[in-house]
Amino acid sequence: MNGLRARLDFALHWLAERQPDLVGFQELKLEDAQFPREAFERAGYHVLVHGQKAWNGVAIASRAPLARVQAGLPQQDAMGARLLCAESGGLRFCTVYCPNGKTLEHEDFPRKLAWLDSLHAFLATTRRRDEALVLCGDLNVCPGPLDSWSESELAGQIFHTPEERARFARLLDWGLVDLYRALHPDARGYSWWDYRGGAFHKNQGLRIDFLLGTEPVRARLAAVEIDREFRKKQLGQSASDHAPVWADLR
Repeated sequence: MNGLRARLDFALHWLAERQPDLVGFQELKLEDAQFPREAFERAGYHVLVHGQKAWNGVAIASRAPLARVQAGLPQQDAMGARLLCAESGGLRFCTVYCPNGKTLEHEDFPRKLAWLDSLHAFLATTRRRDEALVLCGDLNVCPGPLDSWSESELAGQIFHTPEERARFARLLDWGLVDLYRALHPDARGYSWWDYRGGAFHKNQGLRIDFLLGTEPVRARLAAVEIDREFRKKQLGQSASDHAPVWADLR
């Protein structure tokens, strides 16, 4: 979201237009008590929030009642409010916001790798690959050349390193499927564009936002798309630098 308070009307407009049953939000930049719960309830959603003052923060909105499973990634409290898992309508659903890492030289880069290691450990020790599980969110990794507007320029830089990609691959090895790639194996689609330099209009983007699902979820997959239209201004309201990613499950 890149700040929910600044984009609440935009988010509610997207909900009204797309009518999703279950949504994961990241980068709320507000505390739990500041979350506009009533606005989401008026729109027909139950909500769970794991917020943080001015930074990070994740939430889940669902048409069906929600049962909280986990708030916060074990062993990673110092990195902030970045994981929230719930049960909704027979589905285990996790929304995550991976640390950015900043640069390869920054102290946050090894912390990012450790956070991804902890995410894998959390899945491996608490979840089953044969259950219906969706993990969604901003993982701040470009898994391969198709996910970057310029692999030749950016290979080896942040989001494009072998270390980050190995950790993404490890999530897939555990039992998750990249749902977008399952239906679009050769597509060059992006979910994030820098605000600067006309990157969106030049389509100089990165695919760093994902819907990952276990095989029982993949078997129900009817469609999955990046909602590029909602990276554009809507009703005079500025968009986030991320576009929503949605999937239709049978």
